[in-house]
Parts: sequence; C-alpha cells; structure tokens
Amino acid sequence: MRPLQALGLSMTAEAAYLALVEHGPLTPVELAGRLAQAGSPAKGVQDAVNELTGIGLVSRTDDRLTAQPPRAVLEAIAERRAREARIAYESATLLSRFWLDHTSGSGYIEVVDTSHNPDAIQRRVHNEAVAQVRALSIGPVGGGERAPEVDTDALDALARGIAYRVVYSADILQEPKALEAAHACVDRGEQARVFPDIAMNLLLCDDRLAVLSVVAPDRAGHHSVVVQPSGLLDGLIGVFESYWRVAVPLPRTGEPTEGWISPTNEARQLLGYLSAGLTDESIARELGVSGRTVTRRIARMQEVLGAQTRFQLGVQASRQGWL
Repeated sequence: MRPLQALGLSMTAEAAYLALVEHGPLTPVELAGRLAQAGSPAKGVQDAVNELTGIGLVSRTDDRLTAQPPRAVLEAIAERRAREARIAYESATLLSRFWLDHTSGSGYIEVVDTSHNPDAIQRRVHNEAVAQVRALSIGPVGGGERAPEVDTDALDALARGIAYRVVYSADILQEPKALEAAHACVDRGEQARVFPDIAMNLLLCDDRLAVLSVVAPDRAGHHSVVVQPSGLLDGLIGVFESYWRVAVPLPRTGEPTEGWISPTNEARQLLGYLSAGLTDESIARELGVSGRTVTRRIARMQEVLGAQTRFQLGVQASRQGWL
C-alpha cells in the first residue's frame, strides 16, 4: 500500500517521509544519501521536500528536516477533500437543474443502445449510487440464454454501505441459480421481496437516475432508457414503492418456496375464518387442531406476507389475492 502516493504525493516524497520517520531529523544531503542507500530514487529530493513541507508532514529547522505526526495532517486533508466533494456534488445538482430548465424543460430522457455492452449502464447505477439502489427485476431481457449470476457490482456497492431494496419476479422461486444469486446479495445486506407480476426491469440510483431495460426489436439484445430528474423519474420511484408495499419477503436460504406466492387450501381456509372474525379457539375447533397450532400458522403467514399485525395480514392477503 502507498498511502502518501494515494494522496497525490510523488514516490520520492513518500520515500523521503518514511526515511525521516525511521532515521530522525536529517539535512537534505543526508536525506538524499539515505534514499540512495535504500534503493529509492534520490533525484528530485528538493521537490519531494517541498511537497512534504507544503502539507505539513515535514518541518525545517536550521537546515534539518523533521517528520511530523501524520494523523492530524492527513485528517485535515481528508476533511478538506470531503468538503470539496460535497461542493462538487451540490454544484453538479444545481448545474443539472439549470441545464434541464434551459434545454428540455421538465425533464430529460436519454436513450442508450446497449445491445453490444448490456451491463455497462447497470454498472453505472451501482458505481454512482451514494445512498441507495432500488430495483424491480423480471430477470434477463433479450439474450435470455445467459445463466443468472451474482452481480459483483452490486456486491461491491453493498460492501460500500449502499442500501439495496429489490423486488424480484416470483419466477425466481422456480430457478435455483437465480434464487442462489439473490440469496448471495441478501446475505450481504440486500432487502429482497417477491411479487408475481413484475412489469419491467427497473434500477433506481438514489433519487437521481432511473434505468429501464427493454427488449430490442430484433430480440437479440436490449436497450436501456435512462431517466434523469423529472416528473417521470418521480413516477417510477412511486411505481417501485407500490410494488415494495405489496410484495412478500424472499424465502430464506434452505426454506421451501412452495406456498409463498400461491397459498395452500389450508391457508385460504384459515384466512377465511380470520376474516369472518372467528377466535383462535373457534378456528381450532373448525380445523380440528389445537389453538397453539392455529396461532403458529397465523404467525407463519404474517412472516410470509411481511405483516406485523393480523389486520395487516388481512390487507396483504387481500392484495395478493389470497382471499
């Protein structure tokens, strides 16, 4: 690792600083000799010293150079660069709004042909996200012969602390490879839900960008429609949130998937009794089971449908067509 080079300092400046830390205060001539002995480049020592004194990592007293503790200096640099990054981001936002107001009015849609590089535009979302990524996934569109695989760009973004919420098509429950890839993301922090009828592949990068994937006319690949800040982007965000509210949690690894989207007759019967207002004891008598069994089955359905209360269970069951 080259920490000082990562800050933009030269290789000679980094070697000079390390030599001063190791050997104590030195004159410029002595420093050049130390660098030569260590096999480090000795050319440009004066420029390297100027780099180090310029940021406060080295002080000069009576022609002797002394290394200074790095933490305070480097933390000040980090803070300044973070401030510069925030200013740059805010400036980009303001200038983008100005550009939109004076070009396309209320919004801007960029159509990008990605038939020859279908992953590039999705990689852009994962790499540019600063807070969250939301997605609707019906699976591959065009060129569907490619086997499902873990999206390494998404894993990298999750590792950076980007929040992910994804609603998958229920078809994923019937495709072991696709389900395995989804679980790999969930294991790293992704929140995942399932819904029977996903209408589109959609990626949302924070509240700044949306990517819709559509099948190319020849069905050999696909195009991506990139939507910038606009009323259309707001609408697509609303579409995702609507799906998220009615979707059910993705089954955990190793958990059976049968009945998650299509309930059993037993589940429908139990929901019918609940909606009719029967108590757990009355339902138990009707089903010929214990009250504890009824309570356990109701709790299981609440878990499957993501409901915190029995009232929410009824709402979610109705939305899913279970009643």
